Amino acid sequence: MDIKEIRPELLAYYKTYVGKRVRLINCTDPYTKLVRGDEGVVTSVDSFGTVHVDWDNGSRLGLVYREDDFALVEPLPPPSND
Repeated sequence: MDIKEIRPELLAYYKTYVGKRVRLINCTDPYTKLVRGDEGVVTSVDSFGTVHVDWDNGSRLGLVYREDDFALVEPLPPPSND
């Protein structure tokens, strides 16, 4: 697997997701039982940009940067370009 680097400002933005609810759009893990539309709460974001989620169905699968897609249930404002 090719490790994809995440820009520091994007990593910092993802870390603001901790404690927020997310909705799954797409997951590339062939073994997960998660489906599009499942929701959960972000528990942490690691240095690779993996967004770790406690899913409402009991799963604790992390979402991988540039592999999986998700959306905040209540979106945050976009990062500034300052």
